[in-house]
Amino acid sequence: MEAFLVSTGIVALAEIGDKTQLLALVLATRLKKPLPICLGIFVATLLNHACAAAVGQWITTYIGPDAMRWILGISFIAMAGWMLIPDKLDDDEGTKQQRFGAFLTTLIAFFIVEMGDKTQIATVALAAKYVNLTAVVAGTTAGMLLANVPVVYFGDKLIKIVPLKIVHAVCALIFVLLGLAALLNLGGMS
Repeated sequence: MEAFLVSTGIVALAEIGDKTQLLALVLATRLKKPLPICLGIFVATLLNHACAAAVGQWITTYIGPDAMRWILGISFIAMAGWMLIPDKLDDDEGTKQQRFGAFLTTLIAFFIVEMGDKTQIATVALAAKYVNLTAVVAGTTAGMLLANVPVVYFGDKLIKIVPLKIVHAVCALIFVLLGLAALLNLGGMS
């Protein structure tokens, strides 16, 4: 349960102001079909994060626990720094495939834009830490939906009231704490 809850919280916070959240806003504004957009986000995230979590689990088979602890600790601390750098999305990035309909456009755009993104990298690290593919993928997917579904339905109204700098700072602090916990081997490598 810890793997699911931590994965959900980390991704939900990391996603606020992220380029995929900005993409959700652009798609919702342009396509005006919230349900197919949300389904596209769900499927794209599930596929992308399942692949990322598989990589995270695979890594643990080749790296010993001490090296893994250092890699995870440093990775989480690096993610904290990355959280403090705001994302931007070009006006037409990811929306050129509109001829495919809202669902397929969203699926393709989200899958591609999520490649190498903070939340994908976090998924790799979380899967390596918890070695529980199902809980991590379910959690990261839930976190992605928690952050993006309201944006699809309520759009720019939410963006205006959420203090992104504070959210990013809180998320960075959580990543630092996870990094320090890994480096100090608090809670072990479960």
